[in-house]
Amino acid sequence: MFLDMFFNLYSLNVPFIGYVSGSSSFPYPLTEEEERELFFSYKSGDEKAKNELITRNLRLVAHIIKKFSPQGRDADDLISIGTVGLIKAIESFDYNKGNRLATYAAKCIENEILMYIRANKKIKSEVYLQDPIGIDKEGNEIHSSCYTPTIKIKSLDIK
Repeated sequence: MFLDMFFNLYSLNVPFIGYVSGSSSFPYPLTEEEERELFFSYKSGDEKAKNELITRNLRLVAHIIKKFSPQGRDADDLISIGTVGLIKAIESFDYNKGNRLATYAAKCIENEILMYIRANKKIKSEVYLQDPIGIDKEGNEIHSSCYTPTIKIKSLDIK
């Protein structure tokens, strides 16, 4: 499913690459009437309406990633992950529940980014024997190899 969304994202007929590459200008958000019209057009099978919903909500993705940028992550990666969350939100949104798409999409985008961060946190928690395990009183790094126990083996005379 992820690959399908990835390929759908790259097959958009909109100038999407300019937004991801760091341009500071995003299209303005939709009014409630425009959003409703585009959403019902998309549900009736119009893919151009879906592309327009994605494009016009990229500003929301950029706004949400500001919470996560200070953690040292690349903004372009977070925009990509957030856009996947936006696509999932558009595909699963139910307009009959009375909420706006942006309200629902904000939680989907945030959840997608949090899942990405959690997945990367597991990868980064790997520990290697060469890594320092602490600092001593003098400020020197302590390595685990410094404290490797040595075992003395008595020589056995086997004849």
